[in-house]
Formats: sequence, structure tokens, C-alpha cells
Amino acid sequence: MAFWSCSHSRAAAPAEPEKFAPVAAAAPAQGRRIRTTGTVEALRSFTISVPRISGQQQGNLTLTKLALNGTKVQPGDIIAEFDHTSQIKSARDAEAKFDDLSHQVEQKAAEHQSNAAKRAADLAQAEADLGKARLEIRKGPVLSELEHLKADEVLKNAELHVASLKISIPAHERAEAAELQVLKLQAERQKLTLMRLQGDADKLVLRATIPGMIALQNVWRNNSMGHAQEGDQLWPGNPLLRIFDPSSMLLQLAVSETDGAILRPGAKAVVHLDAYPSLTFSAHFDSASPVASSALGSPLKTFTARFILEQNDPHLLPDLSAAADVDPGN
Repeated sequence: MAFWSCSHSRAAAPAEPEKFAPVAAAAPAQGRRIRTTGTVEALRSFTISVPRISGQQQGNLTLTKLALNGTKVQPGDIIAEFDHTSQIKSARDAEAKFDDLSHQVEQKAAEHQSNAAKRAADLAQAEADLGKARLEIRKGPVLSELEHLKADEVLKNAELHVASLKISIPAHERAEAAELQVLKLQAERQKLTLMRLQGDADKLVLRATIPGMIALQNVWRNNSMGHAQEGDQLWPGNPLLRIFDPSSMLLQLAVSETDGAILRPGAKAVVHLDAYPSLTFSAHFDSASPVASSALGSPLKTFTARFILEQNDPHLLPDLSAAADVDPGN
């Protein structure tokens, strides 16, 4: 029986695989609309962070002044200030030390000039004495032997004195030049320290860089997230606020990968703000990410699309959630 079962299985013909007709991908139908969600953002914005102070190892900065949320500003307007008492005190001390070193350089230069003039006078006097000694030695035939020996000794001493001065004067000049250069380098280094401290004090006064409106950012304060307030201790580098131009706003949408074909030039969108359900705005397609992406651990992929809002309304503010009905157009 076992032999018959095996031979029967080998004799059976293999079944042919089933054939399936290819199915073409369905194109989006004309007039088909999709609804998706996103957030309102400014087309032009600039983020202001808590400044970083050079040379600061650790610690935070105390906020002493902050513009109100929604304030309209122009370039150069002060929008925030931090406590800069320490920087101003250090800058004043550095300035006093720099002035002292500058006076030392001037005093040392004047002293070296006086010493150079004195050495030049000593050399001139030594050369005059040498010339006088040479004249005396020429009187040898009329001088006694003792006087001749004295004149010869005076001549030798004069020659040695002149030679010694000619060797020592350049050495003194090099030493004084090096001493003066050391003081100049110390003054220059102190000047750089002063400039750094003054720059640190200027960094603690934040000014607007573009015209627009202020939107305060959420920061970590008092064991919770919220807008910064005067007197808060803030860590350098943390975002403090954002300046945006309210005259040009856009809508950032997340469109599913299956609806990506609707994102094309000419696409329109009807926008509804969640915070103001009665308001409706229109927008047109501007751009989209070339590749769909997904969040970590999620199998759903979406395209990031940007639609430019066509109206200018004070209700359009950054980070507002919105729903949009997207129409592919013609």
C-alpha cells in the first residue's frame, strides 16, 4: 500500500498556477476632494533664543524685560532684556585695566626715549674724551715719561669705554623694545577682553531683526511648560519667542500617500480653523515634499504639503490647527 501511494503521488501532474489580469492604478477622479488637517504657519518668521555668553561655563540668565505676546515690532526695537549687571561690572573693570596698561605703555615709551637720549649723550662724551686722549698722546716727544704713560692709559680707557658703549647701547635698545612689546601685548589682550565683555552685555539686549508680530514660545519654567515671564531663570540656547510676518501666512498639511496625486499645480483648498469654526479661508498649492515619510513606529506615510493662504486676517496666527478640503482643480 505504501508503494502504491508513493507511485500514485509521483504520477499526478502538477497544477498550473492561476493567472491574474494586471490592474492599473486608479487615477484621482476629476473633482474629487479630500479632507486633511494641518497647522497655520508664517511664510516669513525668525526665532529668537536665549543668548549664549562667551566664557560662561554654566548657569542661566535672568529675564528682566519681555515684550507682550502679539506686539507689533520694527527692526531695532527692543523685545527682551536679561540681567547684565555682572557683564557691565566686568567690562568697567576691564576698561580700567586697559586704560592703566595704555598709560604704562606711554610712560614706558617716554622712559625709553629718555634713556636713549642719555645713552647717545654718554656715547658722544666718550668719543669726545677719546679724541682728547688721542691729542694728548701726540704730545709724546714733549712729555715726560710719566706724563706719557698717564696719557697712554687714559687713551686705552677711552677706547674701551667707547667700545663698551657701542656694544651695550644696541643691547639696551633690544631689551627696552621687548619690554615695551610685552606691555603692548598685555594692553591688546585686555582690549580684546573689554570688547568681549561689551559684546556680552550687548547680547543680553535682544532686538527685532524683521518687522512683524511677536509670538512667545513655550519654555520650561517652574516645573511646567509656558510662556516666559520677567524674573524667570532661562537656560542659554532655549527658544524664547518668534517674530513672524502676519501679512503672508501658509498652511502646512499632511496628505496621506494614497492621496498624493491630488497635490499638483492648480490645486485649491478651503481652510477651516478649529479655533474659529465660522471662518473660512481659501488657499492654493505651493509645494510638497518629494517623498512620503512616516512617524517612528507608524506604517502610515504622508506627504508634507504647503498651501499659501490668500486672505490676510488677524485671526490667522501661527500654530493654529486647521482642516482643509483640497480640490485638485483642472
